[in-house]
Amino acid sequence: MLLAITSLNIHANEEMNPTPDKAMADSAYINNDFVSAIDMYETILKNDGESADLYYNLGNSYYKTENIAKAILNYEKALMLNPGDGDIRFNLELAQSKTVDKVTPISEMFFVTWTKSLANLMSEKGWGKTGIFTFIAALIGLALYFFSKKITLKKVGFICAICLFLLCIVANLFASSQKTKIMKHENAIIMAPSVTVKSTPNEGGTDLFIIHEGRKVMIKDDTMKEWKEIQLEDGNAGWVPTSVIEVI
Repeated sequence: MLLAITSLNIHANEEMNPTPDKAMADSAYINNDFVSAIDMYETILKNDGESADLYYNLGNSYYKTENIAKAILNYEKALMLNPGDGDIRFNLELAQSKTVDKVTPISEMFFVTWTKSLANLMSEKGWGKTGIFTFIAALIGLALYFFSKKITLKKVGFICAICLFLLCIVANLFASSQKTKIMKHENAIIMAPSVTVKSTPNEGGTDLFIIHEGRKVMIKDDTMKEWKEIQLEDGNAGWVPTSVIEVI
């Protein structure tokens, strides 16, 4: 009897506190209940796995509560999963404009910048699908070259097959690049209001410079538990406590 009563209580609690879904979280956001929306989006991400849309909506919710560091963190996570989304990139840049630190990145060759921009047009899955499509299309071009009786069609098939195979290779390289970016987790966001970067991984190290919340950094050395060596876009590097950063 006790077991039956306990079971009924469990079901009653589940009905009173249903597991949130995206529709419920979106509704809370639309109704300006951003704190509840944050809790629900976080729960959904924990229970159902990552999604660019969820991270984007969570970033918007944090932005509305003026938690800029958390907003940037979640926009970055969304952009990592869907790098070609213009809305995510726009909101990320908007949030970054509200941070204290303004840094000029190290200049790079134009073709490096162009290649990165091209790779960021699509996600890993998008480039993967493009690779499969171009490979199949290239096989069709080869079939046209081998089996067509017309010289013109043979030439067209051969040229198309070569071009499509090259596109297939590029698509797979970009897909691999995007997957590596997701798997490595080499970037982080500063979450503390201000952090003094040290020359060595201890409080006794020389103070190098100060950075503020919302700043994106690259993790150079992840071997220590309590400290991480970070590097900024302008090349400056140093050590910060692990507790002040959150990995993207």
